[in-house]
Amino acid sequence: MQQVVEETGLGKSALYREFVSKDDLVAAWVRELDAESWSRMEQALALHEGDPARQLLTVVELAQESVQAPDFHGCTFYNTSAEFRDPAHPGRQEAVAHLDRLRLRLRALAEAAHATDPDALADMLMLVISGLYANAATLGPTGPAGRAVAAARTLIDRHVPRG
Repeated sequence: MQQVVEETGLGKSALYREFVSKDDLVAAWVRELDAESWSRMEQALALHEGDPARQLLTVVELAQESVQAPDFHGCTFYNTSAEFRDPAHPGRQEAVAHLDRLRLRLRALAEAAHATDPDALADMLMLVISGLYANAATLGPTGPAGRAVAAARTLIDRHVPRG
């Protein structure tokens, strides 16, 4: 909390009025990132309205774009989940909720695209996305992470009937 006080210039009393604990601050930060993430996603998906198969690929493309940032150090939601192992931690709960919503959104898009097995396709795309984040954080965005969109396209083509 002291670091937040120093970096923001807020007084401790103001900070503690807003956030009872560091855990509450972490949860609020993850909620804010969640809202930003979904806003970007909805804008990108709107560009392909009516084409759920293309929207599935768009989700992976957004993840691919995010790992290109010079300050990328992994997915905030996966990192938060790994950092706070207690399932009751508010930050972990927010991070897991985001990932659960992402999985459900992928499943809904897969179903709308008439995928042969929407659950399987959504889960495989979640694995592509998590692998993309992990590889980009450790090996850089041009290593195996650079093939995430191609892998997603292969999966979508395999599971979504043409025409």
